[in-house]
Amino acid sequence: MPVTRNIYLLLFSLYWAQGLPVGFMTHALPVILRAQGVSLAHIGGFGLLMLPWSIKIFWAPLVDRYGSALTGHYRSWIIPTQLLSVVVLIILSFMPIDALNQPLYLLAFFVALLIMNGVGATQDIATDGLAVNILKREQQHWGNTFQVIGSRLGFIVGGGAILWLLDSLQWQTTFLILAALVLLNTVPVLLFKEAAHEKQHSMSANTPHKFQLKSYFQYFLQQPVLRWWLAILVTFKIADGLSGPLLKPLMVDMGLSLSQIGLYVTMLGAFAALIGAGLAGCCLKIFSRAQTLMTFSIFKIITLVAYAWLAMQYQAKQPVAPVVIYCINAAEDMISAMLLVVMLTLVMQYSRKHLAGTDFTFQVALMATVSGGLYTLSGILGDYLGYAKYLTYIVYISIVLLLPIVFWGRVDQQSQSS
Repeated sequence: MPVTRNIYLLLFSLYWAQGLPVGFMTHALPVILRAQGVSLAHIGGFGLLMLPWSIKIFWAPLVDRYGSALTGHYRSWIIPTQLLSVVVLIILSFMPIDALNQPLYLLAFFVALLIMNGVGATQDIATDGLAVNILKREQQHWGNTFQVIGSRLGFIVGGGAILWLLDSLQWQTTFLILAALVLLNTVPVLLFKEAAHEKQHSMSANTPHKFQLKSYFQYFLQQPVLRWWLAILVTFKIADGLSGPLLKPLMVDMGLSLSQIGLYVTMLGAFAALIGAGLAGCCLKIFSRAQTLMTFSIFKIITLVAYAWLAMQYQAKQPVAPVVIYCINAAEDMISAMLLVVMLTLVMQYSRKHLAGTDFTFQVALMATVSGGLYTLSGILGDYLGYAKYLTYIVYISIVLLLPIVFWGRVDQQSQSS
C-alpha cells in the first residue's frame, strides 16, 4: 500500500507542476496583459503559446525511443524539463511587469513563455509515458483521478491564486513562489526509482520512417474495439468544442459581473471539478469503464439541457437567480471532470507500454484538435442562430454522439467474454 500511495503522490506532483504554468497562461496572463495596456490583438496572439501542446505528437516518439537507462527512461526527460521550467520562471521574475507594453519586451516575454510551454509539453509526454508504465490496470482509475486533481489544482493556483497574489505581492516574488512550487513538486520524481523501459519491437530505429507511421496507425484500425474507440476519440469533444466558447458570454449577457464570474463561476467550478474527479475514481472502482462512460455522458447531456434552458430564459427576458447559474456551471464542471477521468483511464488502457508517450499523446491530441477546430465555428453559428436554438441543436448532436459509445461498449464486452 505505501508503494501505491507513493505512485499516486508522484503523479499528483507531476501533473500539479505541469498545471501551474498552464493555469497562469490560460487564466492569469490575459488579465495581466490587459491591465498593462496590451492590445486585444496582441493578447489574442498569445494564444499561440499553447501551440506546443497541440503539436507535441511530432516529438512524442523521440521521448519514447531515447532515454537514459541509468537515470530511468522517462525520468531522464521529466527531471531536466521540470528544472528548466523553474529556470524560465526565475528569468520571468526579473522581467518587470510595467514594461509589457513595449513591443520588443513583449516579444521577449512571449518567447520565454513559448519555451516554457515547449518544455512543459515535453514533460507531459514523458509523464504520460511513465504513468502508463507504472500503473497496473486496477490502479489506472485512481492514477488518472490524481492526474486530474493535480492538473486542476495547478490551474487554480497558477491562474486564480497568482492574480490574487499580484495584488498583495510584487511581480518577482509571485513568480519566484511559482518557481518554488514547481521545484517542490520535482522532489517526488527525484526520489522515485523507475523500472527498466520496455524496448520498441515493432518500430525499431532501423525501420524506415514511412513504415513506422503506417505501423503506428494500423494499431488503431486492426481490431473492431479499437476502431470504435477511435470513433469515440474523434466525436467525444464535439459538443464541448461547439458549446464551450459560448457559455461564459451567455453568463455575461445574463448580467453576471466579472467578479461573480471569477469567484462563483470559475473558482467554484474548479473546486466542483476536483470533487468530480474524486467521485469518478470511486465510481470506476465499482462500475465498469463502459458503464461509467455512458452514464457520465448522459449526465453531461443533462447539463447541456440546463444551459439551453438558461438561454431560453435569457431570450425570453425571464430573470434567473445567479445561484441557479452558479449551480448549473458547477454541475457541468463536475461532470466534465468525471468524464475526463474515465476518458484518460481508457486512453491509458489503449496505450502500449513501449509506445506509451506516443499513444497517450496521440489520443489526447486527437480530442483536443477536434475541440479546438470547432472553437471558431461555434462563435459563428452561435451568433447566427442565437443562444437558445444553437444550444438546443448541440443537445440533439450530443444524443446522437452516444452511438459510438454504445457500439464500442458492445464490442468491448464481446471481446472480454470471448
